[in-house]
Amino acid sequence: TVYATDIAKAVQAPIFHVNGDDPEACVRVIRLAFAFRQAFRKDVVVDMVCYRRYGHNEGDEPAFTQPRMYELIGARRSVRKLYTEVLVNRGDLTLEECEAALDDYRRNLEAAFADTQEQRAAAAPAWEEPEPEARRIHTSADTSVPRAQLDRIVAALTEYPADFTVHPKLGRILAARRTGFDADQIDWATAEALALGSLLLEGTPVRMAGQDTRRGTFSQRHAAVVDFHTEQDHIPLQHLADDQAPFMIFDSVLSEYAALGFEYGYSIADRDALVEWEAQVGDFANVAQAIIDPFIVSAEDKWGQRSGLTLLLPHGFEGQGPEHSSARIERFLTLCAADNMRVAHPTTAANYFHLLRRQVREPERKPLVVFTPKKYLRMAAVASPVAEFTDGRFHELLADPRSPDPDTVRRLVVASGKIGHELLAHRDEIGAPAAVVRVEQLYPVPEAELAATLLRYPALESVVWVQEEPENMGARIFAMPYMYSLVRNRFAVDCVARPASASPASGSSKVHDAQQAALLTAAFAGL
Repeated sequence: TVYATDIAKAVQAPIFHVNGDDPEACVRVIRLAFAFRQAFRKDVVVDMVCYRRYGHNEGDEPAFTQPRMYELIGARRSVRKLYTEVLVNRGDLTLEECEAALDDYRRNLEAAFADTQEQRAAAAPAWEEPEPEARRIHTSADTSVPRAQLDRIVAALTEYPADFTVHPKLGRILAARRTGFDADQIDWATAEALALGSLLLEGTPVRMAGQDTRRGTFSQRHAAVVDFHTEQDHIPLQHLADDQAPFMIFDSVLSEYAALGFEYGYSIADRDALVEWEAQVGDFANVAQAIIDPFIVSAEDKWGQRSGLTLLLPHGFEGQGPEHSSARIERFLTLCAADNMRVAHPTTAANYFHLLRRQVREPERKPLVVFTPKKYLRMAAVASPVAEFTDGRFHELLADPRSPDPDTVRRLVVASGKIGHELLAHRDEIGAPAAVVRVEQLYPVPEAELAATLLRYPALESVVWVQEEPENMGARIFAMPYMYSLVRNRFAVDCVARPASASPASGSSKVHDAQQAALLTAAFAGL
């Protein structure tokens, strides 16, 4: 198109084009645009047509590549000179007053520059060898919730206005959540709703945004229920109590970079809220890497700017295509240092519940990256009893729930994510003398918990890290040095993973199933 701003026509926003050489026209258009925004609550775009006089930076010579354009720009009088003439010719200012204003501006600018240089010179410390990274002191924020509060939230999830008609199929799905809760088996989606609802009742605002977030990418959340006849929305978590905190949930535009950037800014502005951004599938975070790297990961180190933003990234190898399998765990772990953020891969509904609550209950706010399940959203293996919500906390490491006699365990299998459930099931099936533990928090690494686990098994001969991602991906490269450090040559240490690959997944369900079966066999080989 002729104008870059023509993209705004896609949302039928009015576009005002204004000459950047006319300051008064620019002010007039901005006022008009603001009035339009206030009156109609709609987007409006101002396109100021102007130019860059001196190129991209101090070392740039734009005439190298656009000589004719910069010949014209060089011959053009500056905005200041053009506007000065207008003011003088109109009688608003005299030429002497204009020159005095310019001199005053230059004096102030030079004084500010000199002051800045002096402060920088005085504040510059002598370089010293940085201190080694301090070991993190683990906190145990109380994230349990009374049973009565859980009952209240579950009731609200299955209650609708008197004139509201829920979709028949969805009504059965939501009713099943109540049934599961009453049967002492809380699934993933219900656990999430309980976490958010309990925070709302405690006065913590909750904001969630992402593609298909209201329904949930895998049709699991249903935070907004749509009337079967009128298509009016009903959001149950907005109707828990008259004095509850606000609950905001939005389906965002298909631009991860823009959406995540906005939510990051919101998390800075409202530090008391739980602010979450969810990718449709985890690898879509790739498009938001320009927000993740310079802001979410490093803003505290660079500027002391803290954020409690939470990223929910669906992840799991289930025989689908490469672009719908991996949230690129390895990329986030590569960016971890100096306790700059938390990276978690929870495998039970209760642990996910406590993880979300811990995010706002711990006194120190850090960004949180959560790798969430897809297939296992509805599996019985992830369901948790009510007692783990009313009397529990987030566990950075989950012990083997049904391991054999510790004196008979010869191998410790360490995993993260859904493959942990598959390893437990396969171990039980073949009766291998092995224990399976799941690392629920990948960073900061739960070193103390891992070390204590090793001491539980006196007959231990080997430790194996198992992951379903290819060996050049996933947590292997990050986790293995910690494994070697903890073992200290007492046992054999090995890794079981798919062969190194340029692609995250095969894209063939048959190949996937064969690889997955080989992983499970290799994890217990030789026992």
